[in-house]
Amino acid sequence: MTFKDEAEQLSPYIQEMRRHFHRHGELSFQEKATTARIAEELRPLGYDIQTFPDYCGLIATLRGPAPGRIVLLRADIDALPLDEKTGADFASENPGVMHACGHDCHTAMLLGAAKLLAAHREEITGTVKLLFQSAEESGHGMQYYLDHHCTDDVDAAFGIHMSADIPKGTLSVNHGPLMSSCTDFRCLIHGTSAHGSTPHLGHDAIVAASSVLLNLQTLVSRLNNPLHPLVMTIGFVRGGKQFNILCDEVLMEGTIRSFDRDMSRRAPELFREIAENTARALGCRAEFIPVSFEPVTANEHKELTDMTRRAVVDLFGEEALATDPRSMASEDFSLLMERVPSVFAKVGARDEAAGMTYPLHSDHFCPDDRYLWQGAALHARFALDFLSGKGDL
Repeated sequence: MTFKDEAEQLSPYIQEMRRHFHRHGELSFQEKATTARIAEELRPLGYDIQTFPDYCGLIATLRGPAPGRIVLLRADIDALPLDEKTGADFASENPGVMHACGHDCHTAMLLGAAKLLAAHREEITGTVKLLFQSAEESGHGMQYYLDHHCTDDVDAAFGIHMSADIPKGTLSVNHGPLMSSCTDFRCLIHGTSAHGSTPHLGHDAIVAASSVLLNLQTLVSRLNNPLHPLVMTIGFVRGGKQFNILCDEVLMEGTIRSFDRDMSRRAPELFREIAENTARALGCRAEFIPVSFEPVTANEHKELTDMTRRAVVDLFGEEALATDPRSMASEDFSLLMERVPSVFAKVGARDEAAGMTYPLHSDHFCPDDRYLWQGAALHARFALDFLSGKGDL
């Protein structure tokens, strides 16, 4: 039996796991039941399980009979605050919580890979770590594991994400940049209240916030090199207490995204200057608060990326290797990629014939899980290939 055949035989188990986690999705930092079920699946396979007293997610370790390098495979496990509208018979049973970004699929694929690797334990030269990560949707869930030195000994890492841009049954392992950086921020505009009939006695934070919002677009149109994409979004604005009171405080929240590493680091300071100077001109004060930062997600280690591309072709044929377009979305696996040589791949979810053309984070997003065994096979193959000496750095 080939490795591909072994993986395909695990498809019913992977589907069962995916549907369980889909029914019982949990939000970022709250994935206690998810973590417990993952541990329950892994312990009988011989994995050593590390959990955390103050954080969800876990690290499972499988050591081969001979010492060697350490490889890490990662899946994110959190869901989104959405009311599901897929109509699936395994739809979310938690109101207002839905796996709309494929993390249920990621978790199930890595559990399938865990079974494959346990079955091939005698072939492992070195150690495999599986990271089931909490709170990717927060933008900084990975940081906890880095701060607690969980990845300090890792020689290479691999992650997978579902993609609505390539067909089901295909996988992409692109060279170079894949997803943009992302700075999440809050910006407070402080004014002074007054009666609506005497605006000259106060400083209107709503007017100042509106001016800040409009002026910030010059960061994109005039301060950024137009050959380098930059997207700035303010998706939340809240301010005001009553219709006839001049507003004394406005909160804005949003994101700044770029593929340009220099601009990724400069943009928050430019944002701060524009906000502070605009607000000051109107008698108000701006307070810019960066919340989290995800670097550019990029496959920059050619040998590792080529090794993974060869694995896709060897397992599934040349026709299974797709090219996923670059995305202005972000991914906190990039925090690990900046420290550890890594590869990030995509698994196709698009199915036009079945009407599955919805994007990630849609309340209708529901990939066909009959193809997830391919992601499980690639996870396991990456680990075995790297530990055997392929993809040398």
